[in-house]
Amino acid sequence: MASHESALKAHRQSLKRRTRNRLHRSRFRTQVKKIRAAIETGDAATAKSLLLPTVKILDRSVKHGVMHANTAARTKSRLTRAVQALTAS
Repeated sequence: MASHESALKAHRQSLKRRTRNRLHRSRFRTQVKKIRAAIETGDAATAKSLLLPTVKILDRSVKHGVMHANTAARTKSRLTRAVQALTAS
């Protein structure tokens, strides 16, 4: 265990960040699973209604540093294309 003040503070900060990161990661993973399930079942209305909240959660995760901006952009792009293909057919 750390014994210096700065090391103790760094440990406290890392625990807070870990909790926050896990919360955001869990949120966006759950949301992405929901929209992917709607796409798989062919439910266009549900998929379309879930797209905007999913994008917001991904953007928020990027803002908080939980995921890289390019990863979020790639995920948003793939989900958007899948929803558009679903609504077009």
